[in-house]
Parts: sequence; structure tokens; C-alpha cells
Amino acid sequence: MTIKKYLIWTSTLLFLVAFLPLTVFSQDRVVESSTHRFVEVAQGVWHVSGNGKVHTMSNVMVLVGEFDTLVVDSHVTPSASRALLASLPVITDKPVRYLINSHYHFDHAHGNQSFPAGVEIIGHEFTRAKLNGDIGNVLEENTFKSFSDPVPSLVVNLEERLEQESNPAREAELREQLRVQTDYMKSIPEVSPTPPNITLRDKMTLFQVVADGSREIQLLHFGRAHTGGDVVVYLPKERVAFTGDMMLPGLAYMGDGHVDEWPATLEGLKGLDFEIWLPGHGPVMRSKEPINNFQAYLRDLWGKVELAHSRGTSWEDASGEIDMTNHAENYMQIRAPGVDPRAVRRIYQLLDDR
Repeated sequence: MTIKKYLIWTSTLLFLVAFLPLTVFSQDRVVESSTHRFVEVAQGVWHVSGNGKVHTMSNVMVLVGEFDTLVVDSHVTPSASRALLASLPVITDKPVRYLINSHYHFDHAHGNQSFPAGVEIIGHEFTRAKLNGDIGNVLEENTFKSFSDPVPSLVVNLEERLEQESNPAREAELREQLRVQTDYMKSIPEVSPTPPNITLRDKMTLFQVVADGSREIQLLHFGRAHTGGDVVVYLPKERVAFTGDMMLPGLAYMGDGHVDEWPATLEGLKGLDFEIWLPGHGPVMRSKEPINNFQAYLRDLWGKVELAHSRGTSWEDASGEIDMTNHAENYMQIRAPGVDPRAVRRIYQLLDDR
């Protein structure tokens, strides 16, 4: 599979994910705004996702206290973040005090600039260095461009499909999809990367006043994984962890990943005492088994790519030849041999640097 074809397929998949229903258990309270869906997984702990009316691309966690609100991640654009902030009154009238970035990637941190002055932004040292421009320009990186560059083609594709559609119901659906994607495309140039002003290296603990006392909020960096600065937000009393993209229900993007270190980093996550984990994409999760599955996938992928590298196979050819279908039972993305070329290219880079 070529990178171009893979990018168009990935952009389409990400768009469709925004419309997938989330798993909600009977004890979870659900509140809707015009643009967002809030699921309360514990008292004052909310899993937040877009409802498809605005392109948000990622999840958010919101912690509501007696006097203030804490938000984890800020969506993909300033406009998506503004929609989030405008939606918060459906669950609280308490002002936002802290914004935490789970990592620096565009779909989680490019809404930072929309938060009001006075909101403290917290993230890992690496996240600050990336968003501050100390380590390259995030707007010129392959990670950002590989997802944003295909958007105009997706818009054109939706326009063409709309012109050919004769079913009124399907036409209305396509028209709404086109509106959302067009708005997203127009909002991308507005982005001005805004770094955290408070950083951590390994651990930081915050406390939030709640009705029954104090909520302990641990910010934990277990090592390099999805990026060089992934932060898990862990609530010991509520037994909830927000994992960002370090751990997802499906396969995570690996274009900036430390694939060789990732499985060991996940051991730190597994060592936490939690019943619920909130991923950066996808539904509320209540089982640790996917963590074991992903560790196995990462180790297997590294071994197979390392073998191709040792044989002198180009990363382009290797991405089409490597067979990971032995993991298809756990990942809907796997339909045939072939791996995301960006993941293979990244592993080749890591191997070359050794």
C-alpha cells in the first residue's frame, strides 16, 4: 500500500470514527450539547467526545470540582476547542483552571490557544519543547501534514458523491459530512501551537476540591511510547486512567513512536489500579486485556520490521509485505498483509539511529 492511498484511507477512517456510537453502561450518566457528548464514568469525571457536528478528532476528559474544572486535551483545532468550552455549561458552571496535554500531537493540543487567559496548561517537558518550536516545527512535521494534507481531497470526494446521490436521506447525510469537513479544512490555518507553561518530567500530583473532600490527580510519564512525552492522568480514588494515545482500543499511530520502548512503558500503565480507562480515541474501556494485545502486536511488528531492515528491504516495500494478520482478531484495521508505511519508516529510522 502506498503512503498516498494509506493516508486517504486513514483520513476516511478517522472521519467515520467520529460517528461511531460509544459504549455506555447503564450506570453512566449521559449529557448532550449541540456539539459534544458527555459520559460521567465516576462522580465528576467525564469522558467527552464530539457528536459529529464539529470535527473534534479526539476525546477529552473533564474533571468537575466544587470550585473549578480541569480539562485533559483540547481537540484538533481552535474551533473544535471553542465548541468544547461552549459546551461545558451543560455539566458545570465552574471555570476551567487547568488544561493538561496528554501529548503534543495536533489532534490533542491544537485547541490549546482557545482556552482563556489564566488557564494553566500542563504537559511533559517534551510536549512543551515540541509545541514551543524548540524541537522542529510541528506544523511542518509529517505527522501533522500526513493527516491534514488529505483533507481537501476528502472534501472533493464528498462533493462528488453528493452530486451523484439521488437518495434524499443519504444526500442529507453527505451534505452534513461535507459541512463538517469543510469547516475543519477552513479552521486548520488558524492553528498557532501553544505550549504548556507548566511541565513535568516523571510525575506531578494535583488536588481538586470535591464534595466529599479532595480528588487526587496524578500526572505520570512512564517512558517513551506514542511520543517522547506521553502523560497518563490517573485518579486513584475513582480508579480511572486517561491514557491519551499511548493506549487505544485499536492500533495507535506510530509515526513518532518509540516502538521498541512502548511495550515496557505500557507495563507502567498496567501497574496502576484502575477499572476504567479513557483513550484518546474511542469508547470508555473497562478491560486491561487490550493492553496485553497491543504489547504483543508491538513486539511482533518490531521483530518483523527489524528482519526486513536487516535484509536490506526498503521501508516502502516492507510496508506492503509485512504480514500482521495473526493479530486481525484484535484489530479491525488489519484486513490483509501490509502495515502503515509511516510506522515502518519510523522503525527504520530508529534502527538506523542505533
